Amino acid sequence: MLRDVFHPATEQISLSAVYDALSDPVRRLIVAKLAEHGELSCARFLDYGSKTGISYHLARLREAGVTATRIDGKQRHMKLRLADLEQRFPGLLPAVIASALQEARVADGKKPFCISPEEAAQSPAAAGPALKSVAAQAAPSKTAKAAAKTRSVVKKAAKGKRKAA
Repeated sequence: MLRDVFHPATEQISLSAVYDALSDPVRRLIVAKLAEHGELSCARFLDYGSKTGISYHLARLREAGVTATRIDGKQRHMKLRLADLEQRFPGLLPAVIASALQEARVADGKKPFCISPEEAAQSPAAAGPALKSVAAQAAPSKTAKAAAKTRSVVKKAAKGKRKAA
């Protein structure tokens, strides 16, 4: 049996909760993708991390009042609460989308450009494949994980040599 999910009422959405939810680059990427496509299944975000990690990020966005979840059988569909956020904090979401597009451009190695929140609200699809590179930057790659593990092993070995000496 599926349980109902919590969504704060419009008047309960706090600015600090929204800022906290949007502080993570993966969550900003999710918001930009939702702005581009409208409502999406939760499974559409698995390119940005593990199932557990994405579930965590989607819950943080929902509990902050940034997104709404619709349950359809076994699937959950997410969408932005555009009207609620615009009512509470006018202009915030277009600014976040513009920032996510800017981050995506820089992550692709291109020069930063100025995009206004109005342009972001009108055409978030301009980011295209650049949004995926932000996700790749935010989520550690297998190579980065292997390098971190190697550093950990080297540090442990160095500690063992110091104790023996």
